[in-house]
Amino acid sequence: MPTDLRNLLRAAFRWTDPGAGSEYLVSDRSGWWRDPTILDGLGPALAGLFPGAEPTVVLAPEVTGFLVGPLVARAVGAGFVEVYREGVRLPIAEPMTWAEVPADHRDARQRLGLRTRLLGPADRVLVVDDWVATGAQARAVHALAAARGAKIIGTAAIVAECDPASAAELNLRSMLTDADLDAG
Repeated sequence: MPTDLRNLLRAAFRWTDPGAGSEYLVSDRSGWWRDPTILDGLGPALAGLFPGAEPTVVLAPEVTGFLVGPLVARAVGAGFVEVYREGVRLPIAEPMTWAEVPADHRDARQRLGLRTRLLGPADRVLVVDDWVATGAQARAVHALAAARGAKIIGTAAIVAECDPASAAELNLRSMLTDADLDAG
């Protein structure tokens, strides 16, 4: 993985203070999406975390997964399938496969779903996201792929901060860890 891309990611990232009453800093990844050099390199760099894996499809959860997922899909010559959060928009008017997310990094429960017709047993799935905090969302995306009979290759992320057991379970590989970003 190119060191210069890792350095660009670190330089374009910042922690922000949401203000009074907040007990934590918030990650601001907007600089990543603004930099054309980062955008150009992300797909190949994330795909390169799984050399020779040959996925047929990339799955990624909304919102930022919808930015990163297509970049990786294009880099590996695969398709892309969106994984939606229930209740964010009007219901999708076709059959969906759903999985529960027990609790995400904010302790919020949610359901993730994909269009059933877009994934099946012949697929080899690479899960992609920008940040894996606890592994809860990635675990739910893995469950969706398994429910459709697809083979799961693993999870590629820009940043990983989950515990080693979760990372191993998800076959998680990342470009950076939270420690690389000098977390506050």
